[in-house]
Amino acid sequence: MGKIVPQEYLGEEDDWLRAGRKRLQEQKLGKKNGRLRIAWGISGAGDAIEECIDVMCSIKEKYNPEVGVYLSDAGKYVVRYYRLMDVLENNFDKVSVEKNSNVPFLAGMVQTGRYDMYVIAPATSNTVAKISLGIADTMITNAASMAMKARLPTYIFPVDRVVGKTVTTVPSGKTLTLYIRKEDV
Repeated sequence: MGKIVPQEYLGEEDDWLRAGRKRLQEQKLGKKNGRLRIAWGISGAGDAIEECIDVMCSIKEKYNPEVGVYLSDAGKYVVRYYRLMDVLENNFDKVSVEKNSNVPFLAGMVQTGRYDMYVIAPATSNTVAKISLGIADTMITNAASMAMKARLPTYIFPVDRVVGKTVTTVPSGKTLTLYIRKEDV
């Protein structure tokens, strides 16, 4: 089963990065210069998108893993709305956008060991709900299903984590107050 990455994991190396390194050492994966290989799925969540990209850029700079970025169709629009596509394209090895649940074939890549871990950050409540119910009808959820079946370490950072009021920032810099319901968490 995938793990929900607590907010305090953002910004520092923790269990999820160590788990990937351990898997790399144990299974002698990472044929490409011994680098940890991370598949990073971005769903259509705007909340925490800038922070998630900052954390992944920091990890890339500090540890130099191979990072393949996979944007859901909605994720593509959110990343463009926040004007962050150039950041992704300039800092990561590969940036791909969902065409359907099997294109690009991320599910096959995570299932067959192409990557050492799968990170979904940020994840919408819709994505989290689908994964928890075993619905695999998008590139992100299909890859999560296949990764967990293959026992690939899978880490999910949901934007809706706590019931109650949360404040986020929209691309214009203005704040937006949201009220997270128990159904969202």
